Amino acid sequence: MSVTITKVTTKDDLRKFIQFGIDLYEGNEYFVPPLIYDERTTLSRTKNPAFDHCDADYFLALRDDKIVGRIGVIINHKANGIWNERNVRFGFVDFIDDNEVVDTLFGAAEGWARSRGMKKIHGPLGFTDLDHEGMLVEGFDQISTLSTIYNYPYYADHMERLGYSKDQDWVEFLITIPKEIPERFERAVEIVKKRSGLVVKHLQSKSDVYPYAREIFRLINRAYKDLYGFVELTEKQIDFYVDMYIPMLRLEFLTLVIRQEDNKLVGMAIGLPSLAKALQKAKGRFIPTGWYHIYKALKGKENNMLDLLLVAVDPEYQGKGINALIFSEFITSASRLGFEYAESNPELDLNHKVKSMWNDLEKKQTKRRRAFIKNL
Repeated sequence: MSVTITKVTTKDDLRKFIQFGIDLYEGNEYFVPPLIYDERTTLSRTKNPAFDHCDADYFLALRDDKIVGRIGVIINHKANGIWNERNVRFGFVDFIDDNEVVDTLFGAAEGWARSRGMKKIHGPLGFTDLDHEGMLVEGFDQISTLSTIYNYPYYADHMERLGYSKDQDWVEFLITIPKEIPERFERAVEIVKKRSGLVVKHLQSKSDVYPYAREIFRLINRAYKDLYGFVELTEKQIDFYVDMYIPMLRLEFLTLVIRQEDNKLVGMAIGLPSLAKALQKAKGRFIPTGWYHIYKALKGKENNMLDLLLVAVDPEYQGKGINALIFSEFITSASRLGFEYAESNPELDLNHKVKSMWNDLEKKQTKRRRAFIKNL
């Protein structure tokens, strides 16, 4: 039978939309499912504050009443205004390896975009830079992470067949955590402490985080403002991400760099013990037993991998040694707690400043992911 498209309009439709993105990878040892609750919240018009400046719809492709593909389309009006574009984003995209399915699915997405006066379509991208983005094009034999997309190798082949081309790439590194802080880091740390009046703020409890929580995301706004596709987070979005991220933190892997004279936050990094294998065991569900697997992983039980989720340095202080200060803290904590490796998570391939952070560490590029683009 031919492929048909249906728009997600009900809670049950949304449940099926999310579940298809998990079921398609059943038995795949490298796929890491999202937490269904978080995915539903992100896609919800009533819960995600990005809908204050975004329009979106989600589509399912069906053949013989069986779901064979899904795609989300998003117009981020704020991004289009900042970057002077008329672009639509596609994301939350999965499909079986079938030309008719892919043609019909992307035909629906492109038709939706044209009907709203858009000139280009690009993705995979989400509502914000903190959502999953980038289609995997290298590293299919590497386990995914909490914050990244896994997809089959045939995805990129279909994108090129449909006339999509490379827009931007991200790369990821597997870093061996040294037993001792590299000498260059030590020298840089001493210089930073002597000349800049900066110190690392050590927090004793989760409650100590909250006075800095919103400043963390305001710092991200300043540090990321010129990066590909980034849109400044609103105060409502900051509150949204504070509620999402802060409860999961381990204080050993939260580094805050403060200017002593006025207590201003000028650098920060957030890491977590890898949740990849825990999420695989949970199969996307926190209840009834997923919480236990996640709890064990966060405690570092049988887990030697650390995920480096977010790093941000105020533009005024970039290139002045703060990265060395941040990673000296990370190395000390990680080595003490028995972590052996760290995943960098996606970094823009053209962002040489970020990539240079790993120059004094043993590293290996393990993955590459891509944002594709097409004129409509």
